[in-house]
Amino acid sequence: MKTYEVPPDYSGKYKVLSAGMKTYEVPPDYSGKYKVLSAGMKTYEVPPDYSGKYKVLSAGMKTYEVPPDYSGKYKVLSAGMKTYEVPPDYSEVVLPERPKLKFLNKVPNLKKARKEMKKLRDIQGPAQTANTFTKGQYGIVALGGGYLHFGHMEMMRLTINRRMDPRTTFARWRINAPYKPITRKGLGQRMGGGKGSIDHYVTPVKYGRMIVEIGGRLELGEVEPILKEVAKKLPFLAKVVSRESLAAMQQEQQDMEQNNQNPWTFQRIARGNMLGVRKVLSPFDLHNHGKYSGKFHNPGRV
Repeated sequence: MKTYEVPPDYSGKYKVLSAGMKTYEVPPDYSGKYKVLSAGMKTYEVPPDYSGKYKVLSAGMKTYEVPPDYSGKYKVLSAGMKTYEVPPDYSEVVLPERPKLKFLNKVPNLKKARKEMKKLRDIQGPAQTANTFTKGQYGIVALGGGYLHFGHMEMMRLTINRRMDPRTTFARWRINAPYKPITRKGLGQRMGGGKGSIDHYVTPVKYGRMIVEIGGRLELGEVEPILKEVAKKLPFLAKVVSRESLAAMQQEQQDMEQNNQNPWTFQRIARGNMLGVRKVLSPFDLHNHGKYSGKFHNPGRV
């Protein structure tokens, strides 16, 4: 009359084998996350999918991150994943024999000096010549009209030549030597007696005229302080520009004229004489539509 205990029901959780009533726990289902191998019921976790970001190697399941693509801006070196910005290419830059600004004559070499009238049209309106770069990369552009005399040119020549490196930089003039005569009478003379004698010569400059160019194997940050120091001493508004910034400034002006949505333009108001604006307008304002010079172009300098 031996009694044996009835084994519990393992059909839900365990798998019952017939040999000696040994029971083995049924392993959980790793089909979604794990890969079950048959040797000794060892389980290995299936690695996540790194195909988008990582590169998976078979040796020991080691993963290495794929570096980002710097081919457009940076050059990737293999030692320690250091990135360096690719320097600009100056292979096409050719330095002239005399890289510095040359001396400009104070008085033109004329057989006989002739007196002239003021001719304000020489400094009003946009410049039709010398308004783009030729050989340099950086320069000074005039944002208004005015006269440059010999002292201004000497100031520019000495400031730039003393502070530039002639081994890597060159500079060139974009203006002519003084050629327009300015007359003046002596102090204490009575009125009349005809036009005075020639006192000095000047160079007229219009809006958009390039004054000086600088080029070579250098960047804008190296010469910008020098050019700004020169630009603020000129008798008219001037700005330091590069090839890219000058092209962007000209393109912006064209876009503003083409895409203007304001119907009340300067031209329409001046033509209609709205609020009697013709009283304060000059013929040059009517011709240039308030641009390039005058109180409407730059109110701060009036």
